[in-house]
Amino acid sequence: MPWNRESPMDQRIKLIGDWLQGSYSKSELARHYGLSRPTLDKWLARYETQGIDGLKELSRRPHTSPFKISDEVLELLVAYKREHHSWGPEKLVHNLKIDHPELSWPTVSTAGEWLKRAGLVQKRRFLNRPPAGKNPLRDATAPNQTWAADFKGDFALQNGQRCYPLTITDHVSRFLLLCRAQSSVAGAREGFDWAFREYGLPNVIRTDNGSPFASTGISRISSLAAWWIRLGIYPERIQPGRPDQNGRHERMHRTLKAALLHAPERNLVEQQLAFEQFRQEFNYVRPHKALEMKVPADLYKPSPRQYDGRVPEADYASDMRIRMIRQNGSMKWKGKMIFVSESLAGEALGLKEVDDDVWDIYLCNYLLGRLKSGESRLSSQQKRKGCPRFQS
Repeated sequence: MPWNRESPMDQRIKLIGDWLQGSYSKSELARHYGLSRPTLDKWLARYETQGIDGLKELSRRPHTSPFKISDEVLELLVAYKREHHSWGPEKLVHNLKIDHPELSWPTVSTAGEWLKRAGLVQKRRFLNRPPAGKNPLRDATAPNQTWAADFKGDFALQNGQRCYPLTITDHVSRFLLLCRAQSSVAGAREGFDWAFREYGLPNVIRTDNGSPFASTGISRISSLAAWWIRLGIYPERIQPGRPDQNGRHERMHRTLKAALLHAPERNLVEQQLAFEQFRQEFNYVRPHKALEMKVPADLYKPSPRQYDGRVPEADYASDMRIRMIRQNGSMKWKGKMIFVSESLAGEALGLKEVDDDVWDIYLCNYLLGRLKSGESRLSSQQKRKGCPRFQS
């Protein structure tokens, strides 16, 4: 047979009854019921102001909830997230505040929590990355000082054709200058030609060491890089195995992949239209935390160095010897054929004597290497991998 137990409500009613009879002082009543004086005073005060209802347990629900948002705000947040599935809560809330200033918007953490409850947030996989060393590359503090370029891998379109996206960004403003759907990496020059005509010439173009940006020849100069040098652009290459040296561009690639590359289009034309839509959103709509929630278009301005399609002739000082590179990549020097690079076929190089029968060889003001007496090939003058000396 179970024990008969009094409910807390019954005990409080008995407590009030004993107090009203006047048989106990507060101290005696507290000891009799095993209460502290503040707890006894609380129940007596509640009875005095609210009667029997004051003896009931109150809800422990907080008076305010930091995670509470209205249905209207939640619907707008979820709809905007579905429209921009690769965006985080900070960018979503930032733009929604601009579009709907009359509504009360939650904090970024609260928005993220509600998106997680709605199943719209994927847990990010964190990798243990080695610490980056000192960056040997040139600093950029203004638009067009450095552009970054790369191919975002390749993928198959719905018709089976491979697509090689060529991308170019401005290092400082993060402005996406070009996102071009190509059938191979061979058409890179046409993409850069369009970007130069549209935005002018940068001072530096930073790339990795793959084709068509680099070659296996002297100073790893490719024909594309030789064209840049003729235009007064310094071809800067990151160190092999160090994509972090072009980290801003790689971060853009991650956004591009999340937004588009999981669902390729039917052909190159439709893929290019999708790239252009992404580029407009990336430059003019999507705020960037690193830019203090501004969009790249707020910071980018075209280069004052205009490009009309003409490539200036290589100009050398009067004390330098001029030699033309033949189609096989060689030049004639003191009765011998000296191999330089097939990538430089048709280019005029300048040779400057720096010691007794020791010559530095330049393409415009870009140092390619050094030719010493009796040698049949140039020796590289690179101080660091990917970073040859460039005369100003």
